[in-house]
Parts: sequence; structure tokens; C-alpha cells
Amino acid sequence: MALVLPFKAVRPQVKYAAQVAALPYDVMTREEGQKAVAGHPLSFMHVEKSEIDVPDGTRPDDAIIYETAKKNFSKLREDGILKQDESPCYYVYRQQMGAQVQTGIVGVMSAAEYDEGKIKKHELTRQDKEDDRIRHVRNVNAQTGPVFISYMARPGINTLVGKIVAGKPEYDFTAEDGVIHTAWVVADSAQIEALQKEFAEVDALYIADGHHRAAAAAAVARKRRKEGQVQESDRVLAVFFPHNQLKVMDYNRAVKDLQGLTAEQFLEKISAKFTVTKNFAAKSPGRLHDFGMYLGGAWYCITIKEGVYNAKDPVASLDAAILQEHLLAPVLGIADPRTDDRIKFIGGIRGMAELEKLVNQDGFAVAFSLYATTMEQIMNVADAGAIMPPKSTWFEPKLRSGLFVHTL
Repeated sequence: MALVLPFKAVRPQVKYAAQVAALPYDVMTREEGQKAVAGHPLSFMHVEKSEIDVPDGTRPDDAIIYETAKKNFSKLREDGILKQDESPCYYVYRQQMGAQVQTGIVGVMSAAEYDEGKIKKHELTRQDKEDDRIRHVRNVNAQTGPVFISYMARPGINTLVGKIVAGKPEYDFTAEDGVIHTAWVVADSAQIEALQKEFAEVDALYIADGHHRAAAAAAVARKRRKEGQVQESDRVLAVFFPHNQLKVMDYNRAVKDLQGLTAEQFLEKISAKFTVTKNFAAKSPGRLHDFGMYLGGAWYCITIKEGVYNAKDPVASLDAAILQEHLLAPVLGIADPRTDDRIKFIGGIRGMAELEKLVNQDGFAVAFSLYATTMEQIMNVADAGAIMPPKSTWFEPKLRSGLFVHTL
């Protein structure tokens, strides 16, 4: 059973939606964010990543960053760019990136259910990043970006959503990156009740992306609960997608050196556990347990040999884990990929050309392309209460911030 409720969103007036909508705060650096908002004063990036508006040299944990976020959010509301719905609603949010279409429901979930483990996660969070979002939520007094949630697809929800999207959308625009964003407001009480009942039959919710947002929201809820403030802070902003509509992209790796080995010695060492084939024209693997490898100007296909890994273990059988445990750690000395600065992670949206550039021009010795993790694998890991290796998943398209804000 999942508690998914409607809420009174603070959201842009229709004419401003395209100008407000912004990529999540954590997909770009401060400098990239400043470049992205140049000439875009209404971009929600000014709220979500407010360090773009503070003086150079400001400490990343300086209070001025969070005060600036609060000020920028208040100004958008005072200027009438953002308004709040008068009654609780659900919202249907569709994204289209090329052939990829995903349609989710925007609502709020329970912070208590997160604490109880009913909202399942598959990643660890870093305390510094969690603390940053906690301070952001407390100062702005709002959850400014949604958690990306998935659930096992249900025909009943699909039918309800199909009827809603047959109507006229509230928002419909194409972002600068070509992704089409369309949204509908669900204010009808019968539709709201039907959606809530359908979600009550959902066995589990899975965090696909946004683990730090979820952890921060739950932390704020716990503190306010202790202070006797049982209110909107107990609810967490999210977009809920059926599992079979989501696209997980590959998350690739590059390593700066071969740990003192020559290319020939390196190939010989990895051949103990991998079958190595040169001249891999595809560059990106087409099946699980195959890896592309770019070394010395040539592409190879390397395939893990049978019996090397535990095929029954939901984590050990992940390609990210196989590469880490049987090549990156023992051969290249990458013991902790979370902290080792010799390794770089590259989202699949950047393509194989980025891997080639890292090796050919940017001083890296070798790059690896991985087959994308499946939603079923993610759910299996979460169901087992386990944690995936770092940088195992890259979801596209990204949810835009600013279209739906949950005030506390």
C-alpha cells in the first residue's frame, strides 16, 4: 500500500512555464549553471542552485546561498510568476525525448513511509549533499524539486491517466534541449479519489533518482515532528512513473592510468576473467555482461566469463559491480570509486565520442562503456534491501524543477 496524495502546488502561470522550468540542481556545476541562466531571469535555477547568484569565492555552505534561494523564490511569487492552487490537485506530467515518452503523476508521498522503508532506495547518500538539501528545504520552506519515483505499472492507473491526457493540457512547451514537457491539472474530485485508491493498491514505491532530495525531506519532517509541527513537511514532493515507461541509460567510466601496466600487460591481466575481442565496431554493448573498452585508439569488446561472479546475487550480477570487482579494483587499483580521483563517470547521454575524447585528448588511459541497468535490476536490488554500486544508473529525460513546488 502506498500513500500518494494531492497537494496545492506552487507553479508558474502558463505563459511563464517554459521560462521557469529548469534542469535539476545537481546535473551541472556552478559555472555551467551560470551559463545556463544567462538571459533567463525567471529560471528556477536561481532557486534550486542559488550559488549561481552569490559572489565568487563564497563557501559552498555559506548561509547566504540559502538566504538567496529563499529571496529568489519569494520574488517569483511576489511578481506573480508563480501562483498556488487553491485546492489540492494531482498533476500529470509527460516528457518526450525523441522516441522516449514517460508520463507520471505529480503528488506527495509520506515521509514516515520513507523512514519505515516502504519507499525503497538503492543508493547511499553523502552527508554533505544531504545537509545541503536540508538547509535548502528549511530556508525556502519548500521542496523545490521532485523525487523521481517508479512503481510496478498498473492498468487502472494507466486507464485514468489516459482519460486525463485526452483533455487540454495546462503546460505544453519544448525546452532548449529538445525535450517536450506537457502537464495536466487534475482538480476533479472523482479523478483525485480514483487515483488515490489506485495508489493504495501499489505494493511499493522505488526511488529511481533523487535519493538526496528524499533523505533531506524526511530529515526535515522528523525534526518538525519533534517540534510538534505535523503538517505539510510530513509529505514529500515526487513524480510517480510506471516502471515500464522509464529509460535507464548507461553510466560509463574512464580511468586516468593503467596502474603502471603497459597496454599489453593490462590486456593479459584482464583476460583471466574476461574474454577480449578487438575491433568492436558497436562501441556500446548490446547485452548484459558485455563491456566496450577504448584503449590505445582501439575499441574492444570484453565479456565476463561464466562462473566468475555470483549470477544469483542482485548486486554482484550488475555490470557496474562486475566491472568494479573484477577489473577496476584488482587490476587498476580503484578500491573506492566514490573517492578515487583517478576514475571519471560519464552519463550515457554524452555518447561514445565523449569516451574517445577522454582517452585521445584529455589524458585518460582507458574508458569503458556499459550496458544500461534495467528497471527490473534496480527493483530487485531495492527489494533485497541492498545498495547498488555508485553511478549505476542515468535516467533521461531529467525532471524539470519549478513546474511544481511543494510548500511546507
